[in-house]
Amino acid sequence: MSHNVRPSKRILLRSGKSPYDVVPIEEALHRDVIATNSGNLIFSDATHKILETPGTEIVSNRVRTEVSAAGQINEEYDAFVVPLANAFRPSFETGLKRLTRLINKLRIPVVVVGVGAQSGLDYNPARLKPMEQSVREFVSAVLDHSASIGVRGEFTEKYLKDMGFRDVEVIGCPSLFLYGKELAVEKRAPALTAESRIAINGSHNAVQKQGLDRIIRRTHERYPYLRFIGQNISDARQLHWRDLSDANGRVTSMPTHPDHPMYREDKVRAYVDPVTWIDDLRAFDFSFGSRIHGNIAALLAGTPATVLCGDSRTLELCRYFEIPHRLIKGLPGDLDPAQLYEEADFTGLVSGHHARFERFTAFLDRNGLENTFTHGDGGAAFDDRMRALSFPAGIRPWNDTDLASLTSRFGWLNGRIDELSKDNARLERELARTGVKVTATAAPASVYRRARRMVGRPIRKVMQSGRG
Repeated sequence: MSHNVRPSKRILLRSGKSPYDVVPIEEALHRDVIATNSGNLIFSDATHKILETPGTEIVSNRVRTEVSAAGQINEEYDAFVVPLANAFRPSFETGLKRLTRLINKLRIPVVVVGVGAQSGLDYNPARLKPMEQSVREFVSAVLDHSASIGVRGEFTEKYLKDMGFRDVEVIGCPSLFLYGKELAVEKRAPALTAESRIAINGSHNAVQKQGLDRIIRRTHERYPYLRFIGQNISDARQLHWRDLSDANGRVTSMPTHPDHPMYREDKVRAYVDPVTWIDDLRAFDFSFGSRIHGNIAALLAGTPATVLCGDSRTLELCRYFEIPHRLIKGLPGDLDPAQLYEEADFTGLVSGHHARFERFTAFLDRNGLENTFTHGDGGAAFDDRMRALSFPAGIRPWNDTDLASLTSRFGWLNGRIDELSKDNARLERELARTGVKVTATAAPASVYRRARRMVGRPIRKVMQSGRG
């Protein structure tokens, strides 16, 4: 959208950040702009691009769900668009309730794109029974503000229809419509060899409980150009800070852990911007693993991918989009990705994409939302603006021992301590005016101690190398 055109419509988008926000790595990890999983930015960035038409401004809410902001949202925005992933799961019930309370306070349209329910591979919704009332209240609130609700696939559609909801449409996930009706995926090599560049991805659960650790280990032995791509905020913090304070820090079989051989060999990455993630994957021959959006990133790059499905959230999307997939349960530990590559057939994914895109845009039309491919420039202005920005590269393992590698990290930490000190001083002045006695706070020291835990090993290496 031209900066000279005053927007006639403003859409509030639930997302961790705007695609145009260039955030330094340290700040991105501190703020958690990926909302715990970088896959979230792939579908929120795609939604931003799709809805950005001439005269329409898209504004990120930074995943803030404050009921007190309802009045301001009603005044300043014309619609609230909510891209979601596996939101119907017990661990997200509190967040779902917050969203419901906010939506009930809104007077503007609310459109949910791509929500999913999470169960096992058998599509049994029994584990969702305890949160059924929360799901009912959420869907009811959404349908009070829109013509229909867009779901990821067949399981979620049946789950909601069995509750009695009728205005449910299967639209998949917005991520695969980043380039509109165009999607080109083809094998660039007749077969994978030891020289092939392969990307692998996976969750901590898949590594710990579903045998992915064995597959990673054997693939690492066979393919010297293998790279693991982590998606969790804990993965990114392990790579950049060597921070093992999260519970995931105990999973040493995860390649993002500093003790893993792939970490030491610089064969791991994590991303805080989809654009760099997708661009990097263009150079790979194949991608596979249990992360649905890790493999969708590859498909968007034109790189063949196979998903190892471990639950309904990945399975229903693969079935809807006809993405090559295998059930992770029962896969042999010595699985060779060359076999997956040979078996992968992208005919249905590519040939059926146009029809799925038309179904998706028809859903937007019914809910009063224009899209750039029908009503705009096809995303050309969005792409031009993105190309003009310089995003941080993928996060690499912190194996450096030179002092220069510490500069940005400690510069940022020092700035944070200064900010905390100023905030503490301001709070002390405000409390002093109220007559409340203030005791010294240990916040800056806590930040310092946390920093020491995170960077202790690299510092010791620097000091030891200096003695030599």
